[in-house]
Formats: sequence, structure tokens, C-alpha cells
Amino acid sequence: MSCRVLVLVGTRRGAFVLEADEGRRRWALRGPFCEASPVNHLVADLSTGMLHAGSGGWSGPAVWSSPDLGATWTPSFEGFGEVGETPVKAVWSLAAAGGRLLAGVEPAALFASDDNGRSWRHLPGLQEHPSRPHWEAGGGGLILHSIVPHAEDGERLWVGISAAGVFHTGDGGQTWEHRNRGTRADFLPEDQRYPEYGQCVHCVVAAPGMPERLYQQNHCGMYRSEDGGRSWVSIEEGLPSSFGFAAAAHPRNPDTLYLLPLNGDSAGRYVPDARAAVWRTLDGGGTWQALRHGLPQENAFFGVLRQAMATDPLEPAGVYFGTNTGALFASADEGESWTCLAAHLPAICSVETFVVNRS
Repeated sequence: MSCRVLVLVGTRRGAFVLEADEGRRRWALRGPFCEASPVNHLVADLSTGMLHAGSGGWSGPAVWSSPDLGATWTPSFEGFGEVGETPVKAVWSLAAAGGRLLAGVEPAALFASDDNGRSWRHLPGLQEHPSRPHWEAGGGGLILHSIVPHAEDGERLWVGISAAGVFHTGDGGQTWEHRNRGTRADFLPEDQRYPEYGQCVHCVVAAPGMPERLYQQNHCGMYRSEDGGRSWVSIEEGLPSSFGFAAAAHPRNPDTLYLLPLNGDSAGRYVPDARAAVWRTLDGGGTWQALRHGLPQENAFFGVLRQAMATDPLEPAGVYFGTNTGALFASADEGESWTCLAAHLPAICSVETFVVNRS
């Protein structure tokens, strides 16, 4: 059996799909789709094979869906009205969990679809959390940007909200608890650096084969949790910066993680020293190695946004990231070497992968 590898790219001007065979040497680019609307997150639902794109901007909040790997698209605006008395501005994140689709929006709230994205309903549990009146917007707004389903329990999931922190539900979104113990908020007074909530989480990913292990890139550090987010430990030692947005887990090894640190929140938010590198750990964050072969090593003044890095499940695993300057880079050997798949796309907001088997 052979397969097709799809790299799903959401950009400021629509969605794009790159496709190759399992060798991952020659890629074909299709797009832009979704009428060139801003696409914050483009994902595949593995259970249905459908593609879904979360959008906002001039067209309003919507999820575009494709049943044929991007050949045709249909938008749905149904259900994205208001959260409380605040209009929904945009859909920022998507995930399939527990037999339904989930959407994280701005202002930070969670929506669900039981009909493959045709209609949406608000799950009010997050808005009913006692901390909700105290949430404040991060630099990009008050957004729910990370949805992390539990690998074995469809009722459990984690979300990341800027700048409220990480929250967990064990009942499908009816009730929530914050899970931020051990993560810093350096922007607060020194005696308030470890609050129960209010951290500016940037990205949360789950480790494969260990449902309770999570990794988190925060505005103020890099962290790992072994207990589903109840507590976090710093793993930033050895990195060139404690600041960044994107992280991607290896598809099989829970100790392997990929990061793309940036040079800081007030120093330009581009790769350190303008020399691109993906940083990899093979021991759960104990040590880090810079992977640079094939990446630009001078005048690289680009950043990588929070959902713009992903891996594929092939052997060896592929690793991909997109930049805010419209370049898409790929490695077919777990980060040892890199090539540029596309150089002139619109600013890239998200990168995901989808492998389609064919007999």
C-alpha cells in the first residue's frame, strides 16, 4: 500500500495544500482556497477524511469544509454569533475529539459541531468558570488557540488561552479547571509570578503514547507536565531563548519534541541572531540540539506562529514549519536536513499534516 502526504497550510490569504508521495521529494501546491479569507487553522479530521479551515477577518467567523481533499469547499457561519454579549471575531483553532469537531474562537470560547462542521453551538462551560471575568487579552487578542484532546478519553481535553492559561475538562466541556501550577508570568510583580491563572500560554501539545504528558511553550518559558497539566516543570535550560510560539511532538517518541525559539518578546520576535534553527530534544527537554542544515544562516528575520509547526507519522518522521514571511520548510529525516517547499506564500498561520493511504 502506498500513500499520499498532504501538508495543510493556513495563511493570511486563504488555505493551501501541498501533496507528495511517501518519498516526500516532489511536492505539488494547490490553492489558495476559502476565497482567500484569512485561515488561522487548517486541519484534517482523521475519522472522516474531511478538511476544515477556521477563518475570520472580513468574511466573519466561519469554518470552511472540504470532503474531497481541497477540490471543493463550503463555508459555515451557522452558530457563530455571540459569546455573552461579545460577537465572535474569528475561529482560531480546530480539533476532532469525542466524535465531534471543536472550534476555539475569539473571544476565548469553545464551540462544537456534531454534523461535520455544517453547524456550530457554543459550549458555555468555559464562560461559567469563576476566573472568566478576570481574563485579559494577550498581544494577539483573547483567543482560544490550542485544543488538545486526550488520546484515550473523548470526554477529556485541554485548551490554551492567551492570556488566561491552560484549562482542562473531564466531562466534554461542561466544567473546567485551570492547570497552570509551575508556569511563570514574568510580566506580573515578583510576588505574583505563579498565579492560578492569567499566564500567557502560546502552544500546548501532547506527547504520543503518554496521554498525561504535555509540553507547553509559554510567553515566559518552556515546560513539561507529567500529570495532565496539574503541575509543570521548566525545560528551557539549553535553549537560546525562553520565548517562542510553535512546538511539535514526534509522532511516536514521547521524549522527542521540536521547537522554534524566537529572540524575545521585545527584540523583534525573529529567530535568534537571524540564523534559523529548529531545536530538538530527545530526552523530554533535558538537553537540546540545534538543527540547521539547509536552513538560512544569515539575514533570517522571520518568526513562526503558534500553530505553524507539525510532524507527519511516516518513518522517518517528517517535520514542517511555516514562517510569517510565507516560506514553508520541510525535513524528511526528523530534522537532520531541511528544504524549502514554498517561498512566496502569504504569511503562514498554521501547518498540519494528513497521510492518505491508497492501495
